[in-house]
Amino acid sequence: MQRIGVFVCHCGTNIAATVDVKAVAEAMKIEPGVVFSTDYQYMCSEAGQNLIKDSIKEHKLTGIVVCSCSPRMHEATFRKAAQSAGLNPYMVEIANIREQCSWIHKDMIPATEKAIILGKAAVAKVHLNTPLTAGESPVVKRALVIGGGIAGIQTALDIAEAGFEVDIVEKQPTIGGKMTQIDKTFPTLDCAACILTPKMVDCAQNEKIKIYSYSEVEDVKGFVGNFSVTIKRKARYVDETKCTGCGICTEKCPMKKVPNEFNLGMDNRTAIYIPFAQAVPKVATIDADYCNMLKNGKCGVCQKFCTVGAIDYKQKDTFVEEKYGAIVVATGFNPIKLDNFDEFAYSQSKDVITSLEFERLTNAAGPTSGTLLRPSDGKHPHTIVFVQCVGSRDTSGCGKTYCSKICCMYTAKHAMLVREKYPDTEVYVFYIDVRTPGKNFDEFYRRAVEEYGVHYIKGMVGKVVPRSDGSIMVQASDLLSNEQLHISADLVVLAAAIEPDKSARSLATMLTASMDTNDFFTEAHPKLRPVESPTAGIFLSGVCQGPKDIPETVSQASAAAAKVIGLLAKDKLTCNPCVAEANEWMCNGCSSCEKVCPYGAITYSDKEFRMPDRTTAIRRVASVNPAVCQGCGACTVACPSGAMDLKGFSNSQIMAEVDAICK
Repeated sequence: MQRIGVFVCHCGTNIAATVDVKAVAEAMKIEPGVVFSTDYQYMCSEAGQNLIKDSIKEHKLTGIVVCSCSPRMHEATFRKAAQSAGLNPYMVEIANIREQCSWIHKDMIPATEKAIILGKAAVAKVHLNTPLTAGESPVVKRALVIGGGIAGIQTALDIAEAGFEVDIVEKQPTIGGKMTQIDKTFPTLDCAACILTPKMVDCAQNEKIKIYSYSEVEDVKGFVGNFSVTIKRKARYVDETKCTGCGICTEKCPMKKVPNEFNLGMDNRTAIYIPFAQAVPKVATIDADYCNMLKNGKCGVCQKFCTVGAIDYKQKDTFVEEKYGAIVVATGFNPIKLDNFDEFAYSQSKDVITSLEFERLTNAAGPTSGTLLRPSDGKHPHTIVFVQCVGSRDTSGCGKTYCSKICCMYTAKHAMLVREKYPDTEVYVFYIDVRTPGKNFDEFYRRAVEEYGVHYIKGMVGKVVPRSDGSIMVQASDLLSNEQLHISADLVVLAAAIEPDKSARSLATMLTASMDTNDFFTEAHPKLRPVESPTAGIFLSGVCQGPKDIPETVSQASAAAAKVIGLLAKDKLTCNPCVAEANEWMCNGCSSCEKVCPYGAITYSDKEFRMPDRTTAIRRVASVNPAVCQGCGACTVACPSGAMDLKGFSNSQIMAEVDAICK
């Protein structure tokens, strides 16, 4: 018979304001097996933990129930307290009476009743708990960073500086990400390339960092400390070990009308290309969709002029398998497509552009060499209208409900740069709210208004209409003066919302990582574990986790690196003992569990059984590798014969909780 102690936490007023904690403690005293029950204001405090330790020794407790907050918060805390008092940590059960009870109820009576029920369910489970012993698994001293933007670069550099090897996988031909397309950064207005490209070079020259550019993660298996990753290296049709980046092939290529994606299609490139001058690695890539030699076998000009023999038209995709102890996701973002926003005439006029396209028009390496010209006729615009929140904070279903966070500041930057370089240009900014939460951000915005004379108008743009004379009529409302405005503009710039990269969803499936409804990766805890995924060993860096600017991205990248370093510094990890186990006598060898296991922990083999009639039989049965199993429980649900069970969460334990709730 178990000797169970119950400890009910007030959590200040988080629980006690809605739940009668003393009544819960009293109700628990009459439960079978409960020999001690009490309440305390802060059970997670040192005094609260000492209360638990002393009670375990004094009452010779064999199991405890803590009625408190989510086990995600303090289960580890209470398990350590129990272990220090000589109790097996897996004889501790948490009844979540905060998130699942007090926080979702307003009336004390039903909240208290529910808290008592949750406590009874936890007590019923403890009766069937058995002591478990955690094993150990080795740690591969190597990290993988998926994404080579500023987030991935900073993460990789920090990990490498700590002495660990790290690989960067980037799907583009070069690392650098979106920051390579930006001209200036707010609020300092320093050159984006000037601060980014040295870091790119540092990555290339660091002996601890290996860059897999023009590559994608194809498959991920394993678990924290021992991931097995397959990387697909797409064919460049150029030998990276030979190419010197001289650029002769790009000059000689006769196919010169390929849309240049680096400049967002606003100019052309050749079929063989280097994305930009500071590309890392600076290696040419042949675009198979446009290369005449690859499409119809006619041309070969680049091969003829390549002095080092780097061109290889027969090159194929290759696959690399590597082992990693930790994985960092840094897949970045893209501006949303504006197909659903016809009112802004983006698809009707070349002079209605996105903010990122505006960046390229003002960049010295852009399609106009940094001179701001209208895309339609190459003339200098004298009236520019910036439209904020295009697709952000949108409840109509066309865009995104969240704030993209960076738009207010980069629009202020654009407006200031235009007014500084072209003082004859009138600049209007239509906004819902101006949000400037960062350090010196509000001062930066005020400079745009007070020093540079940018016209900020609180109101929405209702329609943008291209006119036959080449101008653009912007119809909008000024909410402060309650007036309808009609502005004849030469250029309209839309601050399009940002969204996670399209690769994020499929990658999350491979990593068994969680995502929210907007396809941002979900952190393990929004406040206390903001750079960790709920999946052990998977860390988050940059905009893949949510909208953020460059300084915040770099901060999170270094934070993710610190977490990875802490993991890789360990020689061994303590395994979760709550793993699946198969009852071989009940297993019918159907393979259902093997098919659903995301970690590849289940295998099948033929085994000889001695039957009751003393005969022997060979049967195909499942076995679980406890070092690989992560205790997700998918196999227990899929097993049709009930042969699969989960230690610490067995079918009998779960049913005992259900029975206690239904009494």
